Amino acid sequence: MRSKLFVPGTRPELFAKALSGAADGVCFDLEDAVSEPRKGEARDAVRQLLRGDGVAASGKTVIVRVNAMDTPHFADDIAAVAQAGVHLINIPKPESPAHVRAAVEAIERAEQANGVRTPIGLLLNIEAPSALRTAAQLALAHPRVAGLQLGLGDLFEPLGIARREPAAIQQAMFAMRIAAGEAGVYAYDGAFADIRDAEGFRAEAMLSRNLGFLGKTCIHPSQIAIANEVFRPTDEEIAHACKVVEAARDADAKGVGAYVVDGKMIDIPFVIRARTIVASARSLGLLPG
Repeated sequence: MRSKLFVPGTRPELFAKALSGAADGVCFDLEDAVSEPRKGEARDAVRQLLRGDGVAASGKTVIVRVNAMDTPHFADDIAAVAQAGVHLINIPKPESPAHVRAAVEAIERAEQANGVRTPIGLLLNIEAPSALRTAAQLALAHPRVAGLQLGLGDLFEPLGIARREPAAIQQAMFAMRIAAGEAGVYAYDGAFADIRDAEGFRAEAMLSRNLGFLGKTCIHPSQIAIANEVFRPTDEEIAHACKVVEAARDADAKGVGAYVVDGKMIDIPFVIRARTIVASARSLGLLPG
């Protein structure tokens, strides 16, 4: 999921366009993009969408960001959106592993009520200092947690840290990527608010890509092509990965543990990374399946 487009739940006229667009994933938002008086309206619009055929036919990764658990909207959100065809529910501001497990219990009840057979995963928003410090424990709280998503604006603003401060951005990204790696889940980059600053978006996407993030959130369609380009494996990476995978087959047959490809020493971690790149390239149609 190189790119994920946010769509407010109060904008149903945009739903079909988002599902037919170039983003790998679409996140229908019931939280920050929806004002308090319109929460119910947004919830009903997204529920109606999820019950139709368009979501499954889109081939997108479908995500719904619900309201936080400490709000009066959470239970109704989960009951409405835990539907077949939803891949991930985005949980804002998780506070503890117990908090995550309670969210899973609510989702399980809703799945049973709605006849959902494939368990829905969780994408946890890391938006507070305590959440960043304990991100690995949050991700390990339940097997349904698929990834961690960094919310720099929510993280930095209460601390008086400038949102565009490069050192702070890199340190926060690095800390969360290490936590995600410890938990065995992916790290996903959050939103970049200035939709007019394409180069700023690109630079932040490049940083998160270099730190091993899976992709970046887009809040405007103009950002999608940049995210798709940045998080796409390059031709050089694909070519090298193919060589590594082939060399690994030969080495396994000969009982060799470490070897050289293109002048670089290769062992198991590099093979795992190469296999990931090859799988990604195939999923994007860049290599034959």
